[in-house]
Amino acid sequence: MKPTTRLLVALIGWVALGLAASFWEPFVLLWLGYGGLLGLIAVGDFLVSRYAVKPLQIERQVPGRFALDVYGEVCLTLRHPAKLTRLVEIFDGIPASAETTELPWSGEVAPHTFTKVTYPLRFLKRGRLVMGPIHVQEKSPLGLWDRRYRTAHHDDVRVYPNYEPVVRFALLAMENRENQMGIVKRARRGVSLEFQQLREYQEGDNLSQIDWKATSKRLELISREYREERDQNVILLLDCGRRMRVIDGEISQFDHCLNAMLLLSFIALRQGDHIGILSFGGTERWLPPVKGQHGMTTLLNHLYDYETSPQPSDFSEAAERLMIRQKRRALVIILTNLRSEDASQLLPSLQLIKRRHLPLVASLREASTEAQQAHPVTTFDDALAHAATQLYVEERQAVFQELRSHGILTMDEPASALPIALTNSYLEIKHAGLL
Repeated sequence: MKPTTRLLVALIGWVALGLAASFWEPFVLLWLGYGGLLGLIAVGDFLVSRYAVKPLQIERQVPGRFALDVYGEVCLTLRHPAKLTRLVEIFDGIPASAETTELPWSGEVAPHTFTKVTYPLRFLKRGRLVMGPIHVQEKSPLGLWDRRYRTAHHDDVRVYPNYEPVVRFALLAMENRENQMGIVKRARRGVSLEFQQLREYQEGDNLSQIDWKATSKRLELISREYREERDQNVILLLDCGRRMRVIDGEISQFDHCLNAMLLLSFIALRQGDHIGILSFGGTERWLPPVKGQHGMTTLLNHLYDYETSPQPSDFSEAAERLMIRQKRRALVIILTNLRSEDASQLLPSLQLIKRRHLPLVASLREASTEAQQAHPVTTFDDALAHAATQLYVEERQAVFQELRSHGILTMDEPASALPIALTNSYLEIKHAGLL
């Protein structure tokens, strides 16, 4: 309980009367009477508010899951058991990694009814988080005191990687409009196709597609229809080391990787392939390849609480674990942020993987590096920063050139472009029959 402005103003008036009473004796009785009455009213208002008025009954409803960096709606239901209208101010116990623009909420709560308060909430951190007690501040019946208390609410919240691009792709895919997202379907080369069915010849079909045996039986041209080979394996080798903690925009590069993994997984599952996940760099977890329409649920529940660690990334150890875990040939996508010091360790690890699998190194390029390169050079310090950045970029490019010279597939993309670029690389590999 703390005094309100109304009580403080009344006390200032009492003090003013005291000053007047020190000069004019007739004001002494008025000052004493005013002080006694104010004291009785203030104490009575305090006791009524503290012991007679029951706290608000508050229920909190949160969505079953949140997506990272996407607003969800939280609903608070306020129930008022007393007979008088109450003026309250409420602030929900949101985690430090969440933000909202509509708290605290203040307003009147009518008696013997309920009031619903909804507000948008956005999380900037994934995983299992806890929403703590709800903080309430309400005026006493006469408005002389502010009563503060907390509810006993504790709600677990699951924050998943941002799967909005996956949903958007699913809607576009229903109308065969994947190109609106920048996903390009390359012309098939035929080497990675398997027979699906026979059908009537259509203009434009290649002569090699004609099934002459079926044509002779039906006395009309019959073509063989093929589809891309299914039941192939894609393993996402995810770097959880300290370099992935770099903030790019409002979220880390690691979270950008997770978003790209979700889009790729959705498309790969839709193609009939299996998706598995192996992490390294302090977080060592393994999800055997999954397939089918329920695969996305399995992937989301597996990925949502992944975290980076302050440990360095050991590519050699990750390659050995992969060779033990995954026996069948697979497309292995290594998601990381390459540095020049990685060359000596990364190349032997990729060569080990290449004995059985097809490796693809998908590296994220920092937005800060591009911004520094574009920054105008006007001072000596600017020149030093530009030269250091250019040296860093050249050393990094040398690593990619060395990997490509040994036949390793690579890609180097900014975080914002990674989901579409990674998906296009997967589709190109499928259509080219490299897997």
